[in-house]
Amino acid sequence: MRLSLALGFLLFTSVATAAPPNVVLIVSDDHAWTDYGFMRHPHVKTPHLDKLAAQSLAFTRGYVPTSLCCPSLASLVTGLYPHQHKVTSNDPPLPAGMKAAEFQKSQAFLDGRERMNKHLEAVPTLPKLLAENGYRCLQTGKWWQGDFKRGGFTHGMTKGVRHGDEGLDIGRKTMQPIYDFIGESTKEGKPFFVWYAPMMPHTPHNPPAELLKKYEGKGTPSEAKYWAMIEWFDQTCGELLNHLDEKKLTDNTIVVYLADNGWIQDPKGTLSVRSKRTPYDAGLRTPILLRWPGRVKPRVAEELAISLDIMPTLLNACDIVPPKDLPGVSLLDVAALKGRTTLFGECFTHNAVDLDVPAKSIRHRWVIDGHWKLIVPHVPADADGPGKPELYDLAADPEEKTDLAAGKPEQVKALTAKLDAWWNPGR
Repeated sequence: MRLSLALGFLLFTSVATAAPPNVVLIVSDDHAWTDYGFMRHPHVKTPHLDKLAAQSLAFTRGYVPTSLCCPSLASLVTGLYPHQHKVTSNDPPLPAGMKAAEFQKSQAFLDGRERMNKHLEAVPTLPKLLAENGYRCLQTGKWWQGDFKRGGFTHGMTKGVRHGDEGLDIGRKTMQPIYDFIGESTKEGKPFFVWYAPMMPHTPHNPPAELLKKYEGKGTPSEAKYWAMIEWFDQTCGELLNHLDEKKLTDNTIVVYLADNGWIQDPKGTLSVRSKRTPYDAGLRTPILLRWPGRVKPRVAEELAISLDIMPTLLNACDIVPPKDLPGVSLLDVAALKGRTTLFGECFTHNAVDLDVPAKSIRHRWVIDGHWKLIVPHVPADADGPGKPELYDLAADPEEKTDLAAGKPEQVKALTAKLDAWWNPGR
């Protein structure tokens, strides 16, 4: 039975004639929210994503709940906050005196990752629910939680090594596994879901020489490499979207785009600056694009959105009842979007302190209410964030340069109360 929700943007066809929509989820990796042509970056060229944005319901004030790859992707695939699914960090607790490279080769590391994998298996995932309703589901690219099957995918590339092992060939080396999967799905007459999460523009920043030449002299050498990586990633997105066109699948395929977390390239090196792993917008904010030709009207949306919205959005669009109590809303639900003024999020340690108790690994919580943003720390100040509450007016100060907390104690108090009502790790 078709869902009877009055979603506003959707124009459902009749049950007798409508085929289930295909779904393609594109996830870029370590990519700043400003670094696109359609976001008016002065140098970066992203013609294919610019075209997708023009065809989409485009949320320019989109966010992820946490600014680190593994927990961000776990939240995307479950629709839950890290403190709910318990995958809070990239890696298990690091034993005292052991270096990360050594730890990743140890049995303790494998045992820790297995516990993290089981946390994800304990909750419903988007591909699992789609597969239970007749979808063929393909994993490519970044995937941290063991073999692809453990996330509910029916097909995939990753066998279980940290980051994604063979899955990381996608985009950088080949797109063929996706094309083969789409062809097989079409031949079998089944709807498909593609998880395209290449490790791009993520390091190593080794773009093709012809792309790097376009950016040389426009920034430092490290910035030029990062910008060229973005255009390389954009080219792969164009190849994927063009394949849908060539196979006449575009009209019945929902395409969603976002980044897993942000990144500001250090002009002098290969690390990020005040972005990834931090509670600032440079690590948390991302455009969220939703294209469904004939069903979703393209527009630039000013409403707040978060990656947790993607699971209920896609399940509703595919006529699948979402799990109860998901914190996100459907991005196709006009009333829910108009009524939302607040987003919440949380940042944790890179290596978990405790794999089963998220509160022990918390570093910062943050809340956005309208254009106000409050960051509440749970650790002393360091390179990843502040040691005292910080308050920003994102409308006037999108780069979060001017902390207003000292002059607005009542605003800090009110937003802290909202954070505590959402999740208080001290309880």
